[in-house]
Amino acid sequence: MTTAPRLTALDALHRSLGATMTDFAGWDMPLRYGSERDEHNAVRTRAGLFDLSHMGEITVTGPQAVELLDFALVGNISTVGTGRARYTMICREDGGILDDLIVYRLGETEYMVVANASNAQVVLDALTERAAGFDAEVRDDRDAYALIAVQGPESPGILKSVTDADLDGLKYYAGLPGTVAGVPALIARTGYTGEDGFELFLKPEHAEGVWKALTEAGEGVGLIPCGLSCRDTLRLEAGMPLYGHELTTSLTPFDAGLGRVVKFEKTTNEGRFIGREVLEKAAERAETAPPRRLVGLVAEGRRVPRAGFSVVKDGEVVGEVTSGAPSPTLGKPIAMAYVDAAHAEPGTRGVGVDIRGTHEPYEVVALPFYKRQK
Repeated sequence: MTTAPRLTALDALHRSLGATMTDFAGWDMPLRYGSERDEHNAVRTRAGLFDLSHMGEITVTGPQAVELLDFALVGNISTVGTGRARYTMICREDGGILDDLIVYRLGETEYMVVANASNAQVVLDALTERAAGFDAEVRDDRDAYALIAVQGPESPGILKSVTDADLDGLKYYAGLPGTVAGVPALIARTGYTGEDGFELFLKPEHAEGVWKALTEAGEGVGLIPCGLSCRDTLRLEAGMPLYGHELTTSLTPFDAGLGRVVKFEKTTNEGRFIGREVLEKAAERAETAPPRRLVGLVAEGRRVPRAGFSVVKDGEVVGEVTSGAPSPTLGKPIAMAYVDAAHAEPGTRGVGVDIRGTHEPYEVVALPFYKRQK
């Protein structure tokens, strides 16, 4: 028995715009509206509008909300100020990554955890289980929010024209309540594109009106609707990991080159948190003898690598591609891959990707492939 995919509040609007829809983590989502390259380039040079309502919002409240989050997650949530946000992860007891998350502190004892769509139920279940013994409530708020993102260099000007919020004073990884097109929203300066931009959390019934107001406000500066396909190439160029590709339960944050998100120095719960002992050992291994490192690969030819393809050197397999695509910004195929440490230094040549039996030449480069000018 198959379950029909869930629809966002903007589903009818996407179809009216001619979007190609696809099933993504149980949701029917726009893959593209026209040209993926045009949508990608619009975000890099002007602005793009995204429906991200498939993301999973989980509210954690109560007198011991922060103690619960410090115990359940690897980050130090007690140091997050009201109105700020933090990128972090939730791990299993064995240190494997269950998901990467953004945690927003909405008030003195109120936090919003935003999980990836494919892992929202897993994260909800883990937080609920880990809440035992804490004076805190974990609430599934996935149906309470629509999420719209406007991303790109023109996004501040576009949003300013339809909001009363002080965007100039809003820092990266911060969020504040305000109104957008006359309706209440949490306005966050976050994104998954490598560009300046905003994510707007609002009631589903307000989503269509806000989308149309932003579309109208952006008409003169080249704003266009964008789908999941260009979101993937944008995040890949920006070197941002994707769960299920660069991050999995078989990897710790240290294996993924993201050990910086693990905070052993936190003092709540006497420093205890899920996975701590294993992660301390993983940190030591990463310092002394990392088995593989996450690197960027840039093609010398035109063939595009895909996740799961082998990275080779002198006929031996030395790694595996986790994500690959043509890069509109670089004009070449690019990939992220886990590669044996001996071949992971930027500038390493002689590395190839096995694409259907042919070893295509690639150069190892540092991540990210693209960094915006401030």
